[in-house]
Amino acid sequence: MKATTLIVPGLNNSGASHWQSWLEERVDGAHRVQQRNWAEAAIAEWTSNVSEAIDAAVGPIWIVAHSFGCLAAVKAAVDRSDRVAGALLVAPANPERFSERGLEPNAGSSAITPLIPHEPLGFPSVVVASSNDPWMRLTAASVWADRWGSQFDCIGRAGHINVDSGHGPWPRGLHLFERFRAAHGGEPLGAIEALDRSAHTRRGERMLEQQWLG
Repeated sequence: MKATTLIVPGLNNSGASHWQSWLEERVDGAHRVQQRNWAEAAIAEWTSNVSEAIDAAVGPIWIVAHSFGCLAAVKAAVDRSDRVAGALLVAPANPERFSERGLEPNAGSSAITPLIPHEPLGFPSVVVASSNDPWMRLTAASVWADRWGSQFDCIGRAGHINVDSGHGPWPRGLHLFERFRAAHGGEPLGAIEALDRSAHTRRGERMLEQQWLG
C-alpha cells in the first residue's frame, strides 16, 4: 500500500538547505504540511493543519517533524493513532517557551505544556535529540520521550539539528528514518493500551520538578 510521509517543519519553516527539505526530495510520497504563518507558532492552528493533513493523506502515514513541528505533530496525531504508522521527532522544542499565541520565552503559567500529550502516543516513535540543543535540554527531551513512549536517540553535540548546526543534507537522518520504517512495517498499530510508566520515567518526572525544562 502506498504510504504518505508528512514533513512537519518548525518555526519559520525549513528552507531549501534544511535536512527536512533534502529528505523530502528523497522519500516517495513525502508531503509538507503548510502553515498560514510560519513566523507565528500558534499551537491550535498548527495542530489543526497537521490534523487536516493526516485526514487527507493516503495510506499509512509517517511523520517527520522538527522543533515546534514535533509539538503540533504529536498533539494532532495522538487523536489519530489509527492512521499513523510512526513518527520521527527531531529536536523537539520546549513547550515551556511557547504560549498559545506563539514563541514567548518567558511564558510561565501561559506555556502550552499542559496542551501537549503527556501519555504514550499510541504509535511507534523516536525522539532524536542533541546534547547541546538551545531549544530543549537533553534531560527534558528524554522525559518527553518517556512520556510519549518513544525510543530516545541522542546524537551528541548537534545543536538544534538544523542548518545552523550543519544539518543540511543529512544521510544519517535519512538512514535512521528508513531503518525506523523497516522495523515497524507499513501499517499503523492503531490505538494501544497506555503503558505503565517505567522507573526511569518517574525519575525523570522528579528531576523536572526540581529544575526548569529549558
